[in-house]
Amino acid sequence: MMQDNLIIRSIRGLYTVVSPDGVSEYPARGILRKRGEEPYVGDHVRIEDGAVAEIYPRKNEIIRPPLANLDQLCFVVSTCEPKPDVRMLDKFIAVSAYKGIQPLVLLTKVDLAAYDWLYELYRGIALPILAVDYRRPETLDAVRAALCGKVSALTGNSGAGKSTLLNALDSSLHIPTSGISTKLGRGRHTTRHASLYPLSGGGYIADTPGFSTFDTMRYAVIRKEELAGCFVEFSPYADKCRFHDCAHICEKGCAVLEAVNAGKIPHSRHESYCAMYEEAKQIKEWEL
Repeated sequence: MMQDNLIIRSIRGLYTVVSPDGVSEYPARGILRKRGEEPYVGDHVRIEDGAVAEIYPRKNEIIRPPLANLDQLCFVVSTCEPKPDVRMLDKFIAVSAYKGIQPLVLLTKVDLAAYDWLYELYRGIALPILAVDYRRPETLDAVRAALCGKVSALTGNSGAGKSTLLNALDSSLHIPTSGISTKLGRGRHTTRHASLYPLSGGGYIADTPGFSTFDTMRYAVIRKEELAGCFVEFSPYADKCRFHDCAHICEKGCAVLEAVNAGKIPHSRHESYCAMYEEAKQIKEWEL
């Protein structure tokens, strides 16, 4: 099948493609640029006359870094250095829901700080979350099982341990790692571009460049009207609000707010929603 041609790397206009015949590099045909089509890592493509000639339809994509056809978006959260940022994590979860990508939270440095509060918070909203303890091989086995046979991407703060985790999961990867910058108080960026790495247990994983703050538009632009649908725990209540266009911020008769006050929805999750809603209100139409 021609769709077996998978882009696993993109550097300076050359695309590394895995096919049944092996691994080769190709440029993209000029017609793609004329049509405003850019091949992404993760794309299935048609190769013709030594070039990428066609991009097959994507099931999803994220903007920066450009990745397509993800089954899973994994957010690596360290318990300390850098400390966990719940607001940032909630943004990630919302973007995953918006894009139709399964989210997975991976906790690192669990031997250095308590993490039960974070584990319980997200397990309570039925979000897959795994704690990685390098002293316990079974925790790495659980992550390998979650990645097996899927196309996944790891993202998160610089210094959270993404590359270290990947190397522990598959020692053949040899991904460069670096520690925390004492001057900046955050991790040094060791990943410069997105690449898909084949996993020995099956599937592919991308290690994306880290960041110190999470800009939702790096991954997706979510309108304020669409935001509530990205918070899955709102769904049992959103249709029960007094007003059909309820924003779930401060309105009377809001069933979501009632659920928050009753402890059925975590306060921190609603606070993140409100902050994201305010950000979404600032989005201009030309950004959509």
